[in-house]
Amino acid sequence: MFVREMSREECQGVVAAGDLARLACCRDDQSYIVPITYAHSGNSLYCFSMPGQKIDWMRSNPKVSLQIDEFASNRQWKSVLVTGRYRELPAAHGRHDERIHAWSLLEKKPNWWEPGGLKPVAQAISVASAHIFFCVEIDEMTGRAACEGAR
Repeated sequence: MFVREMSREECQGVVAAGDLARLACCRDDQSYIVPITYAHSGNSLYCFSMPGQKIDWMRSNPKVSLQIDEFASNRQWKSVLVTGRYRELPAAHGRHDERIHAWSLLEKKPNWWEPGGLKPVAQAISVASAHIFFCVEIDEMTGRAACEGAR
């Protein structure tokens, strides 16, 4: 097995084909990593969440990273690291069209709402929907791939 650097085009292919990432954010010198469903369009990854720790942390520090993997076997895989900026898509403030675009992309993914919508404890029922759509504007993408055999 050997590991090689991937081109930007190869990285984009992995990101475009995937739908589950690990999202990393940081606040007060502490990191936090969670799984999240995403949809890729242009130079953005669109995501959904309910209010909570990751949203609070990304609001205070919008610099985030996502890791997206593609596995064929233990010795044959691809891994892409995306760095970028969190940007919320509120229903108001001129983001309505982009919010609808995010929803239309995400709804094509199976169970797209589960990682961002399910909580480990019961939540109070609210008269208003608390769901949050956001995007990560991609600054950089790098990746590595492992392959069987010799170079």
